[in-house]
Amino acid sequence: MRLKLTVILLLFFSIQSFSQDSKFSIDLNYPIAIGDNFLGQNYNGLFDVGANYKFSTNKIVDIGGSIHFGYFQNTKSNTTAINQLFEVKIFPIQPRIFAKFNIQNFKKLHPQIGLGYSILIYDAKANGIETSILPADINDNKSGFNFNAKLAYDLTNKFFIQVQYDFIKIGVENGITNNSYNTNINIIKFGFGYRI
Repeated sequence: MRLKLTVILLLFFSIQSFSQDSKFSIDLNYPIAIGDNFLGQNYNGLFDVGANYKFSTNKIVDIGGSIHFGYFQNTKSNTTAINQLFEVKIFPIQPRIFAKFNIQNFKKLHPQIGLGYSILIYDAKANGIETSILPADINDNKSGFNFNAKLAYDLTNKFFIQVQYDFIKIGVENGITNNSYNTNINIIKFGFGYRI
């Protein structure tokens, strides 16, 4: 049974290695929130995973869709009151449509732009402190427009490295000041990917 499974897996990966134009890819990234905003000042990125699929391809541009899932956690070094009272995790979900440009003179370099929507899912738990004002758990969601710019470089036909930038514009609730600190999020992601 093990021999059959090994042969099937080898055959699958051999066929995949000879395919010239993979439509599906996955990537793993390290996100860093930057800039003067609530995410950049109070949270550390831990990881970001993504799946990408090309709907159409031609010599100039490939059109596709992607979805990314991330994980941020509030910093312990920041001594703001909210960080002392709560352990906060943020899970960004980012579906988008993208256009990947094909440079004929330099086929290993792949610039890409994307537009989509980001949903930030908050998971907050009190650090052992419960009061009548602050419940033990606070969970919330924020969402807004997402612009993405990415540059990927092929190491092989299957593996690539990439850097990307996300700008997210979220809305604010009543009682929260509507300024760039609370509404504009900037994230840089460094990572690598694999074409399946």
